Amino acid sequence: MARKPGSMYRYVRGNLSTRKEYMGGMPNPRITQYVLGNKKADFPLMLSLVAIEECQVRHNALEAARITANRTMDKNAGASNYRLQVRTYPHVVLRENKQATGAGADRVSQGMRSSWGKIVSIAARVRANQIIMTIETNEQNIDHAKSALRKAGMKIPSPCKVNIENGH
Repeated sequence: MARKPGSMYRYVRGNLSTRKEYMGGMPNPRITQYVLGNKKADFPLMLSLVAIEECQVRHNALEAARITANRTMDKNAGASNYRLQVRTYPHVVLRENKQATGAGADRVSQGMRSSWGKIVSIAARVRANQIIMTIETNEQNIDHAKSALRKAGMKIPSPCKVNIENGH
């Protein structure tokens, strides 16, 4: 994993590279479950976490948001009273041109020569007004779902809002 802060990879810059079959050493995404809670029931309300700005969300930030929302809903509403679904998938490869530091680094480091970089992480590229995750629930758990999505939005690098829609 990269030791640099996630804020370096927040902004969308340049073309994305996603062809994993040509790349070696791809890190596995930390997020493994995309649908949680009661997967079979129909719920009347759907709340969505929507990104306000365009950004890149790293896979560990998506996993942190998923864990936060799931724990809040599981604790307050119960496991059978909601369905949480993560709607974005991390597929953009993030690269870093590592620089050597310390004594003698000028003899070791290549600077900007062949600076394509090594793969350090993967991210989901999110457009403005794109849904990141949704929670489907009942009328009595709407406040818990709002709170869960608000807390999950704190883990996402873009400012987020919560939209409420009537069920299907």
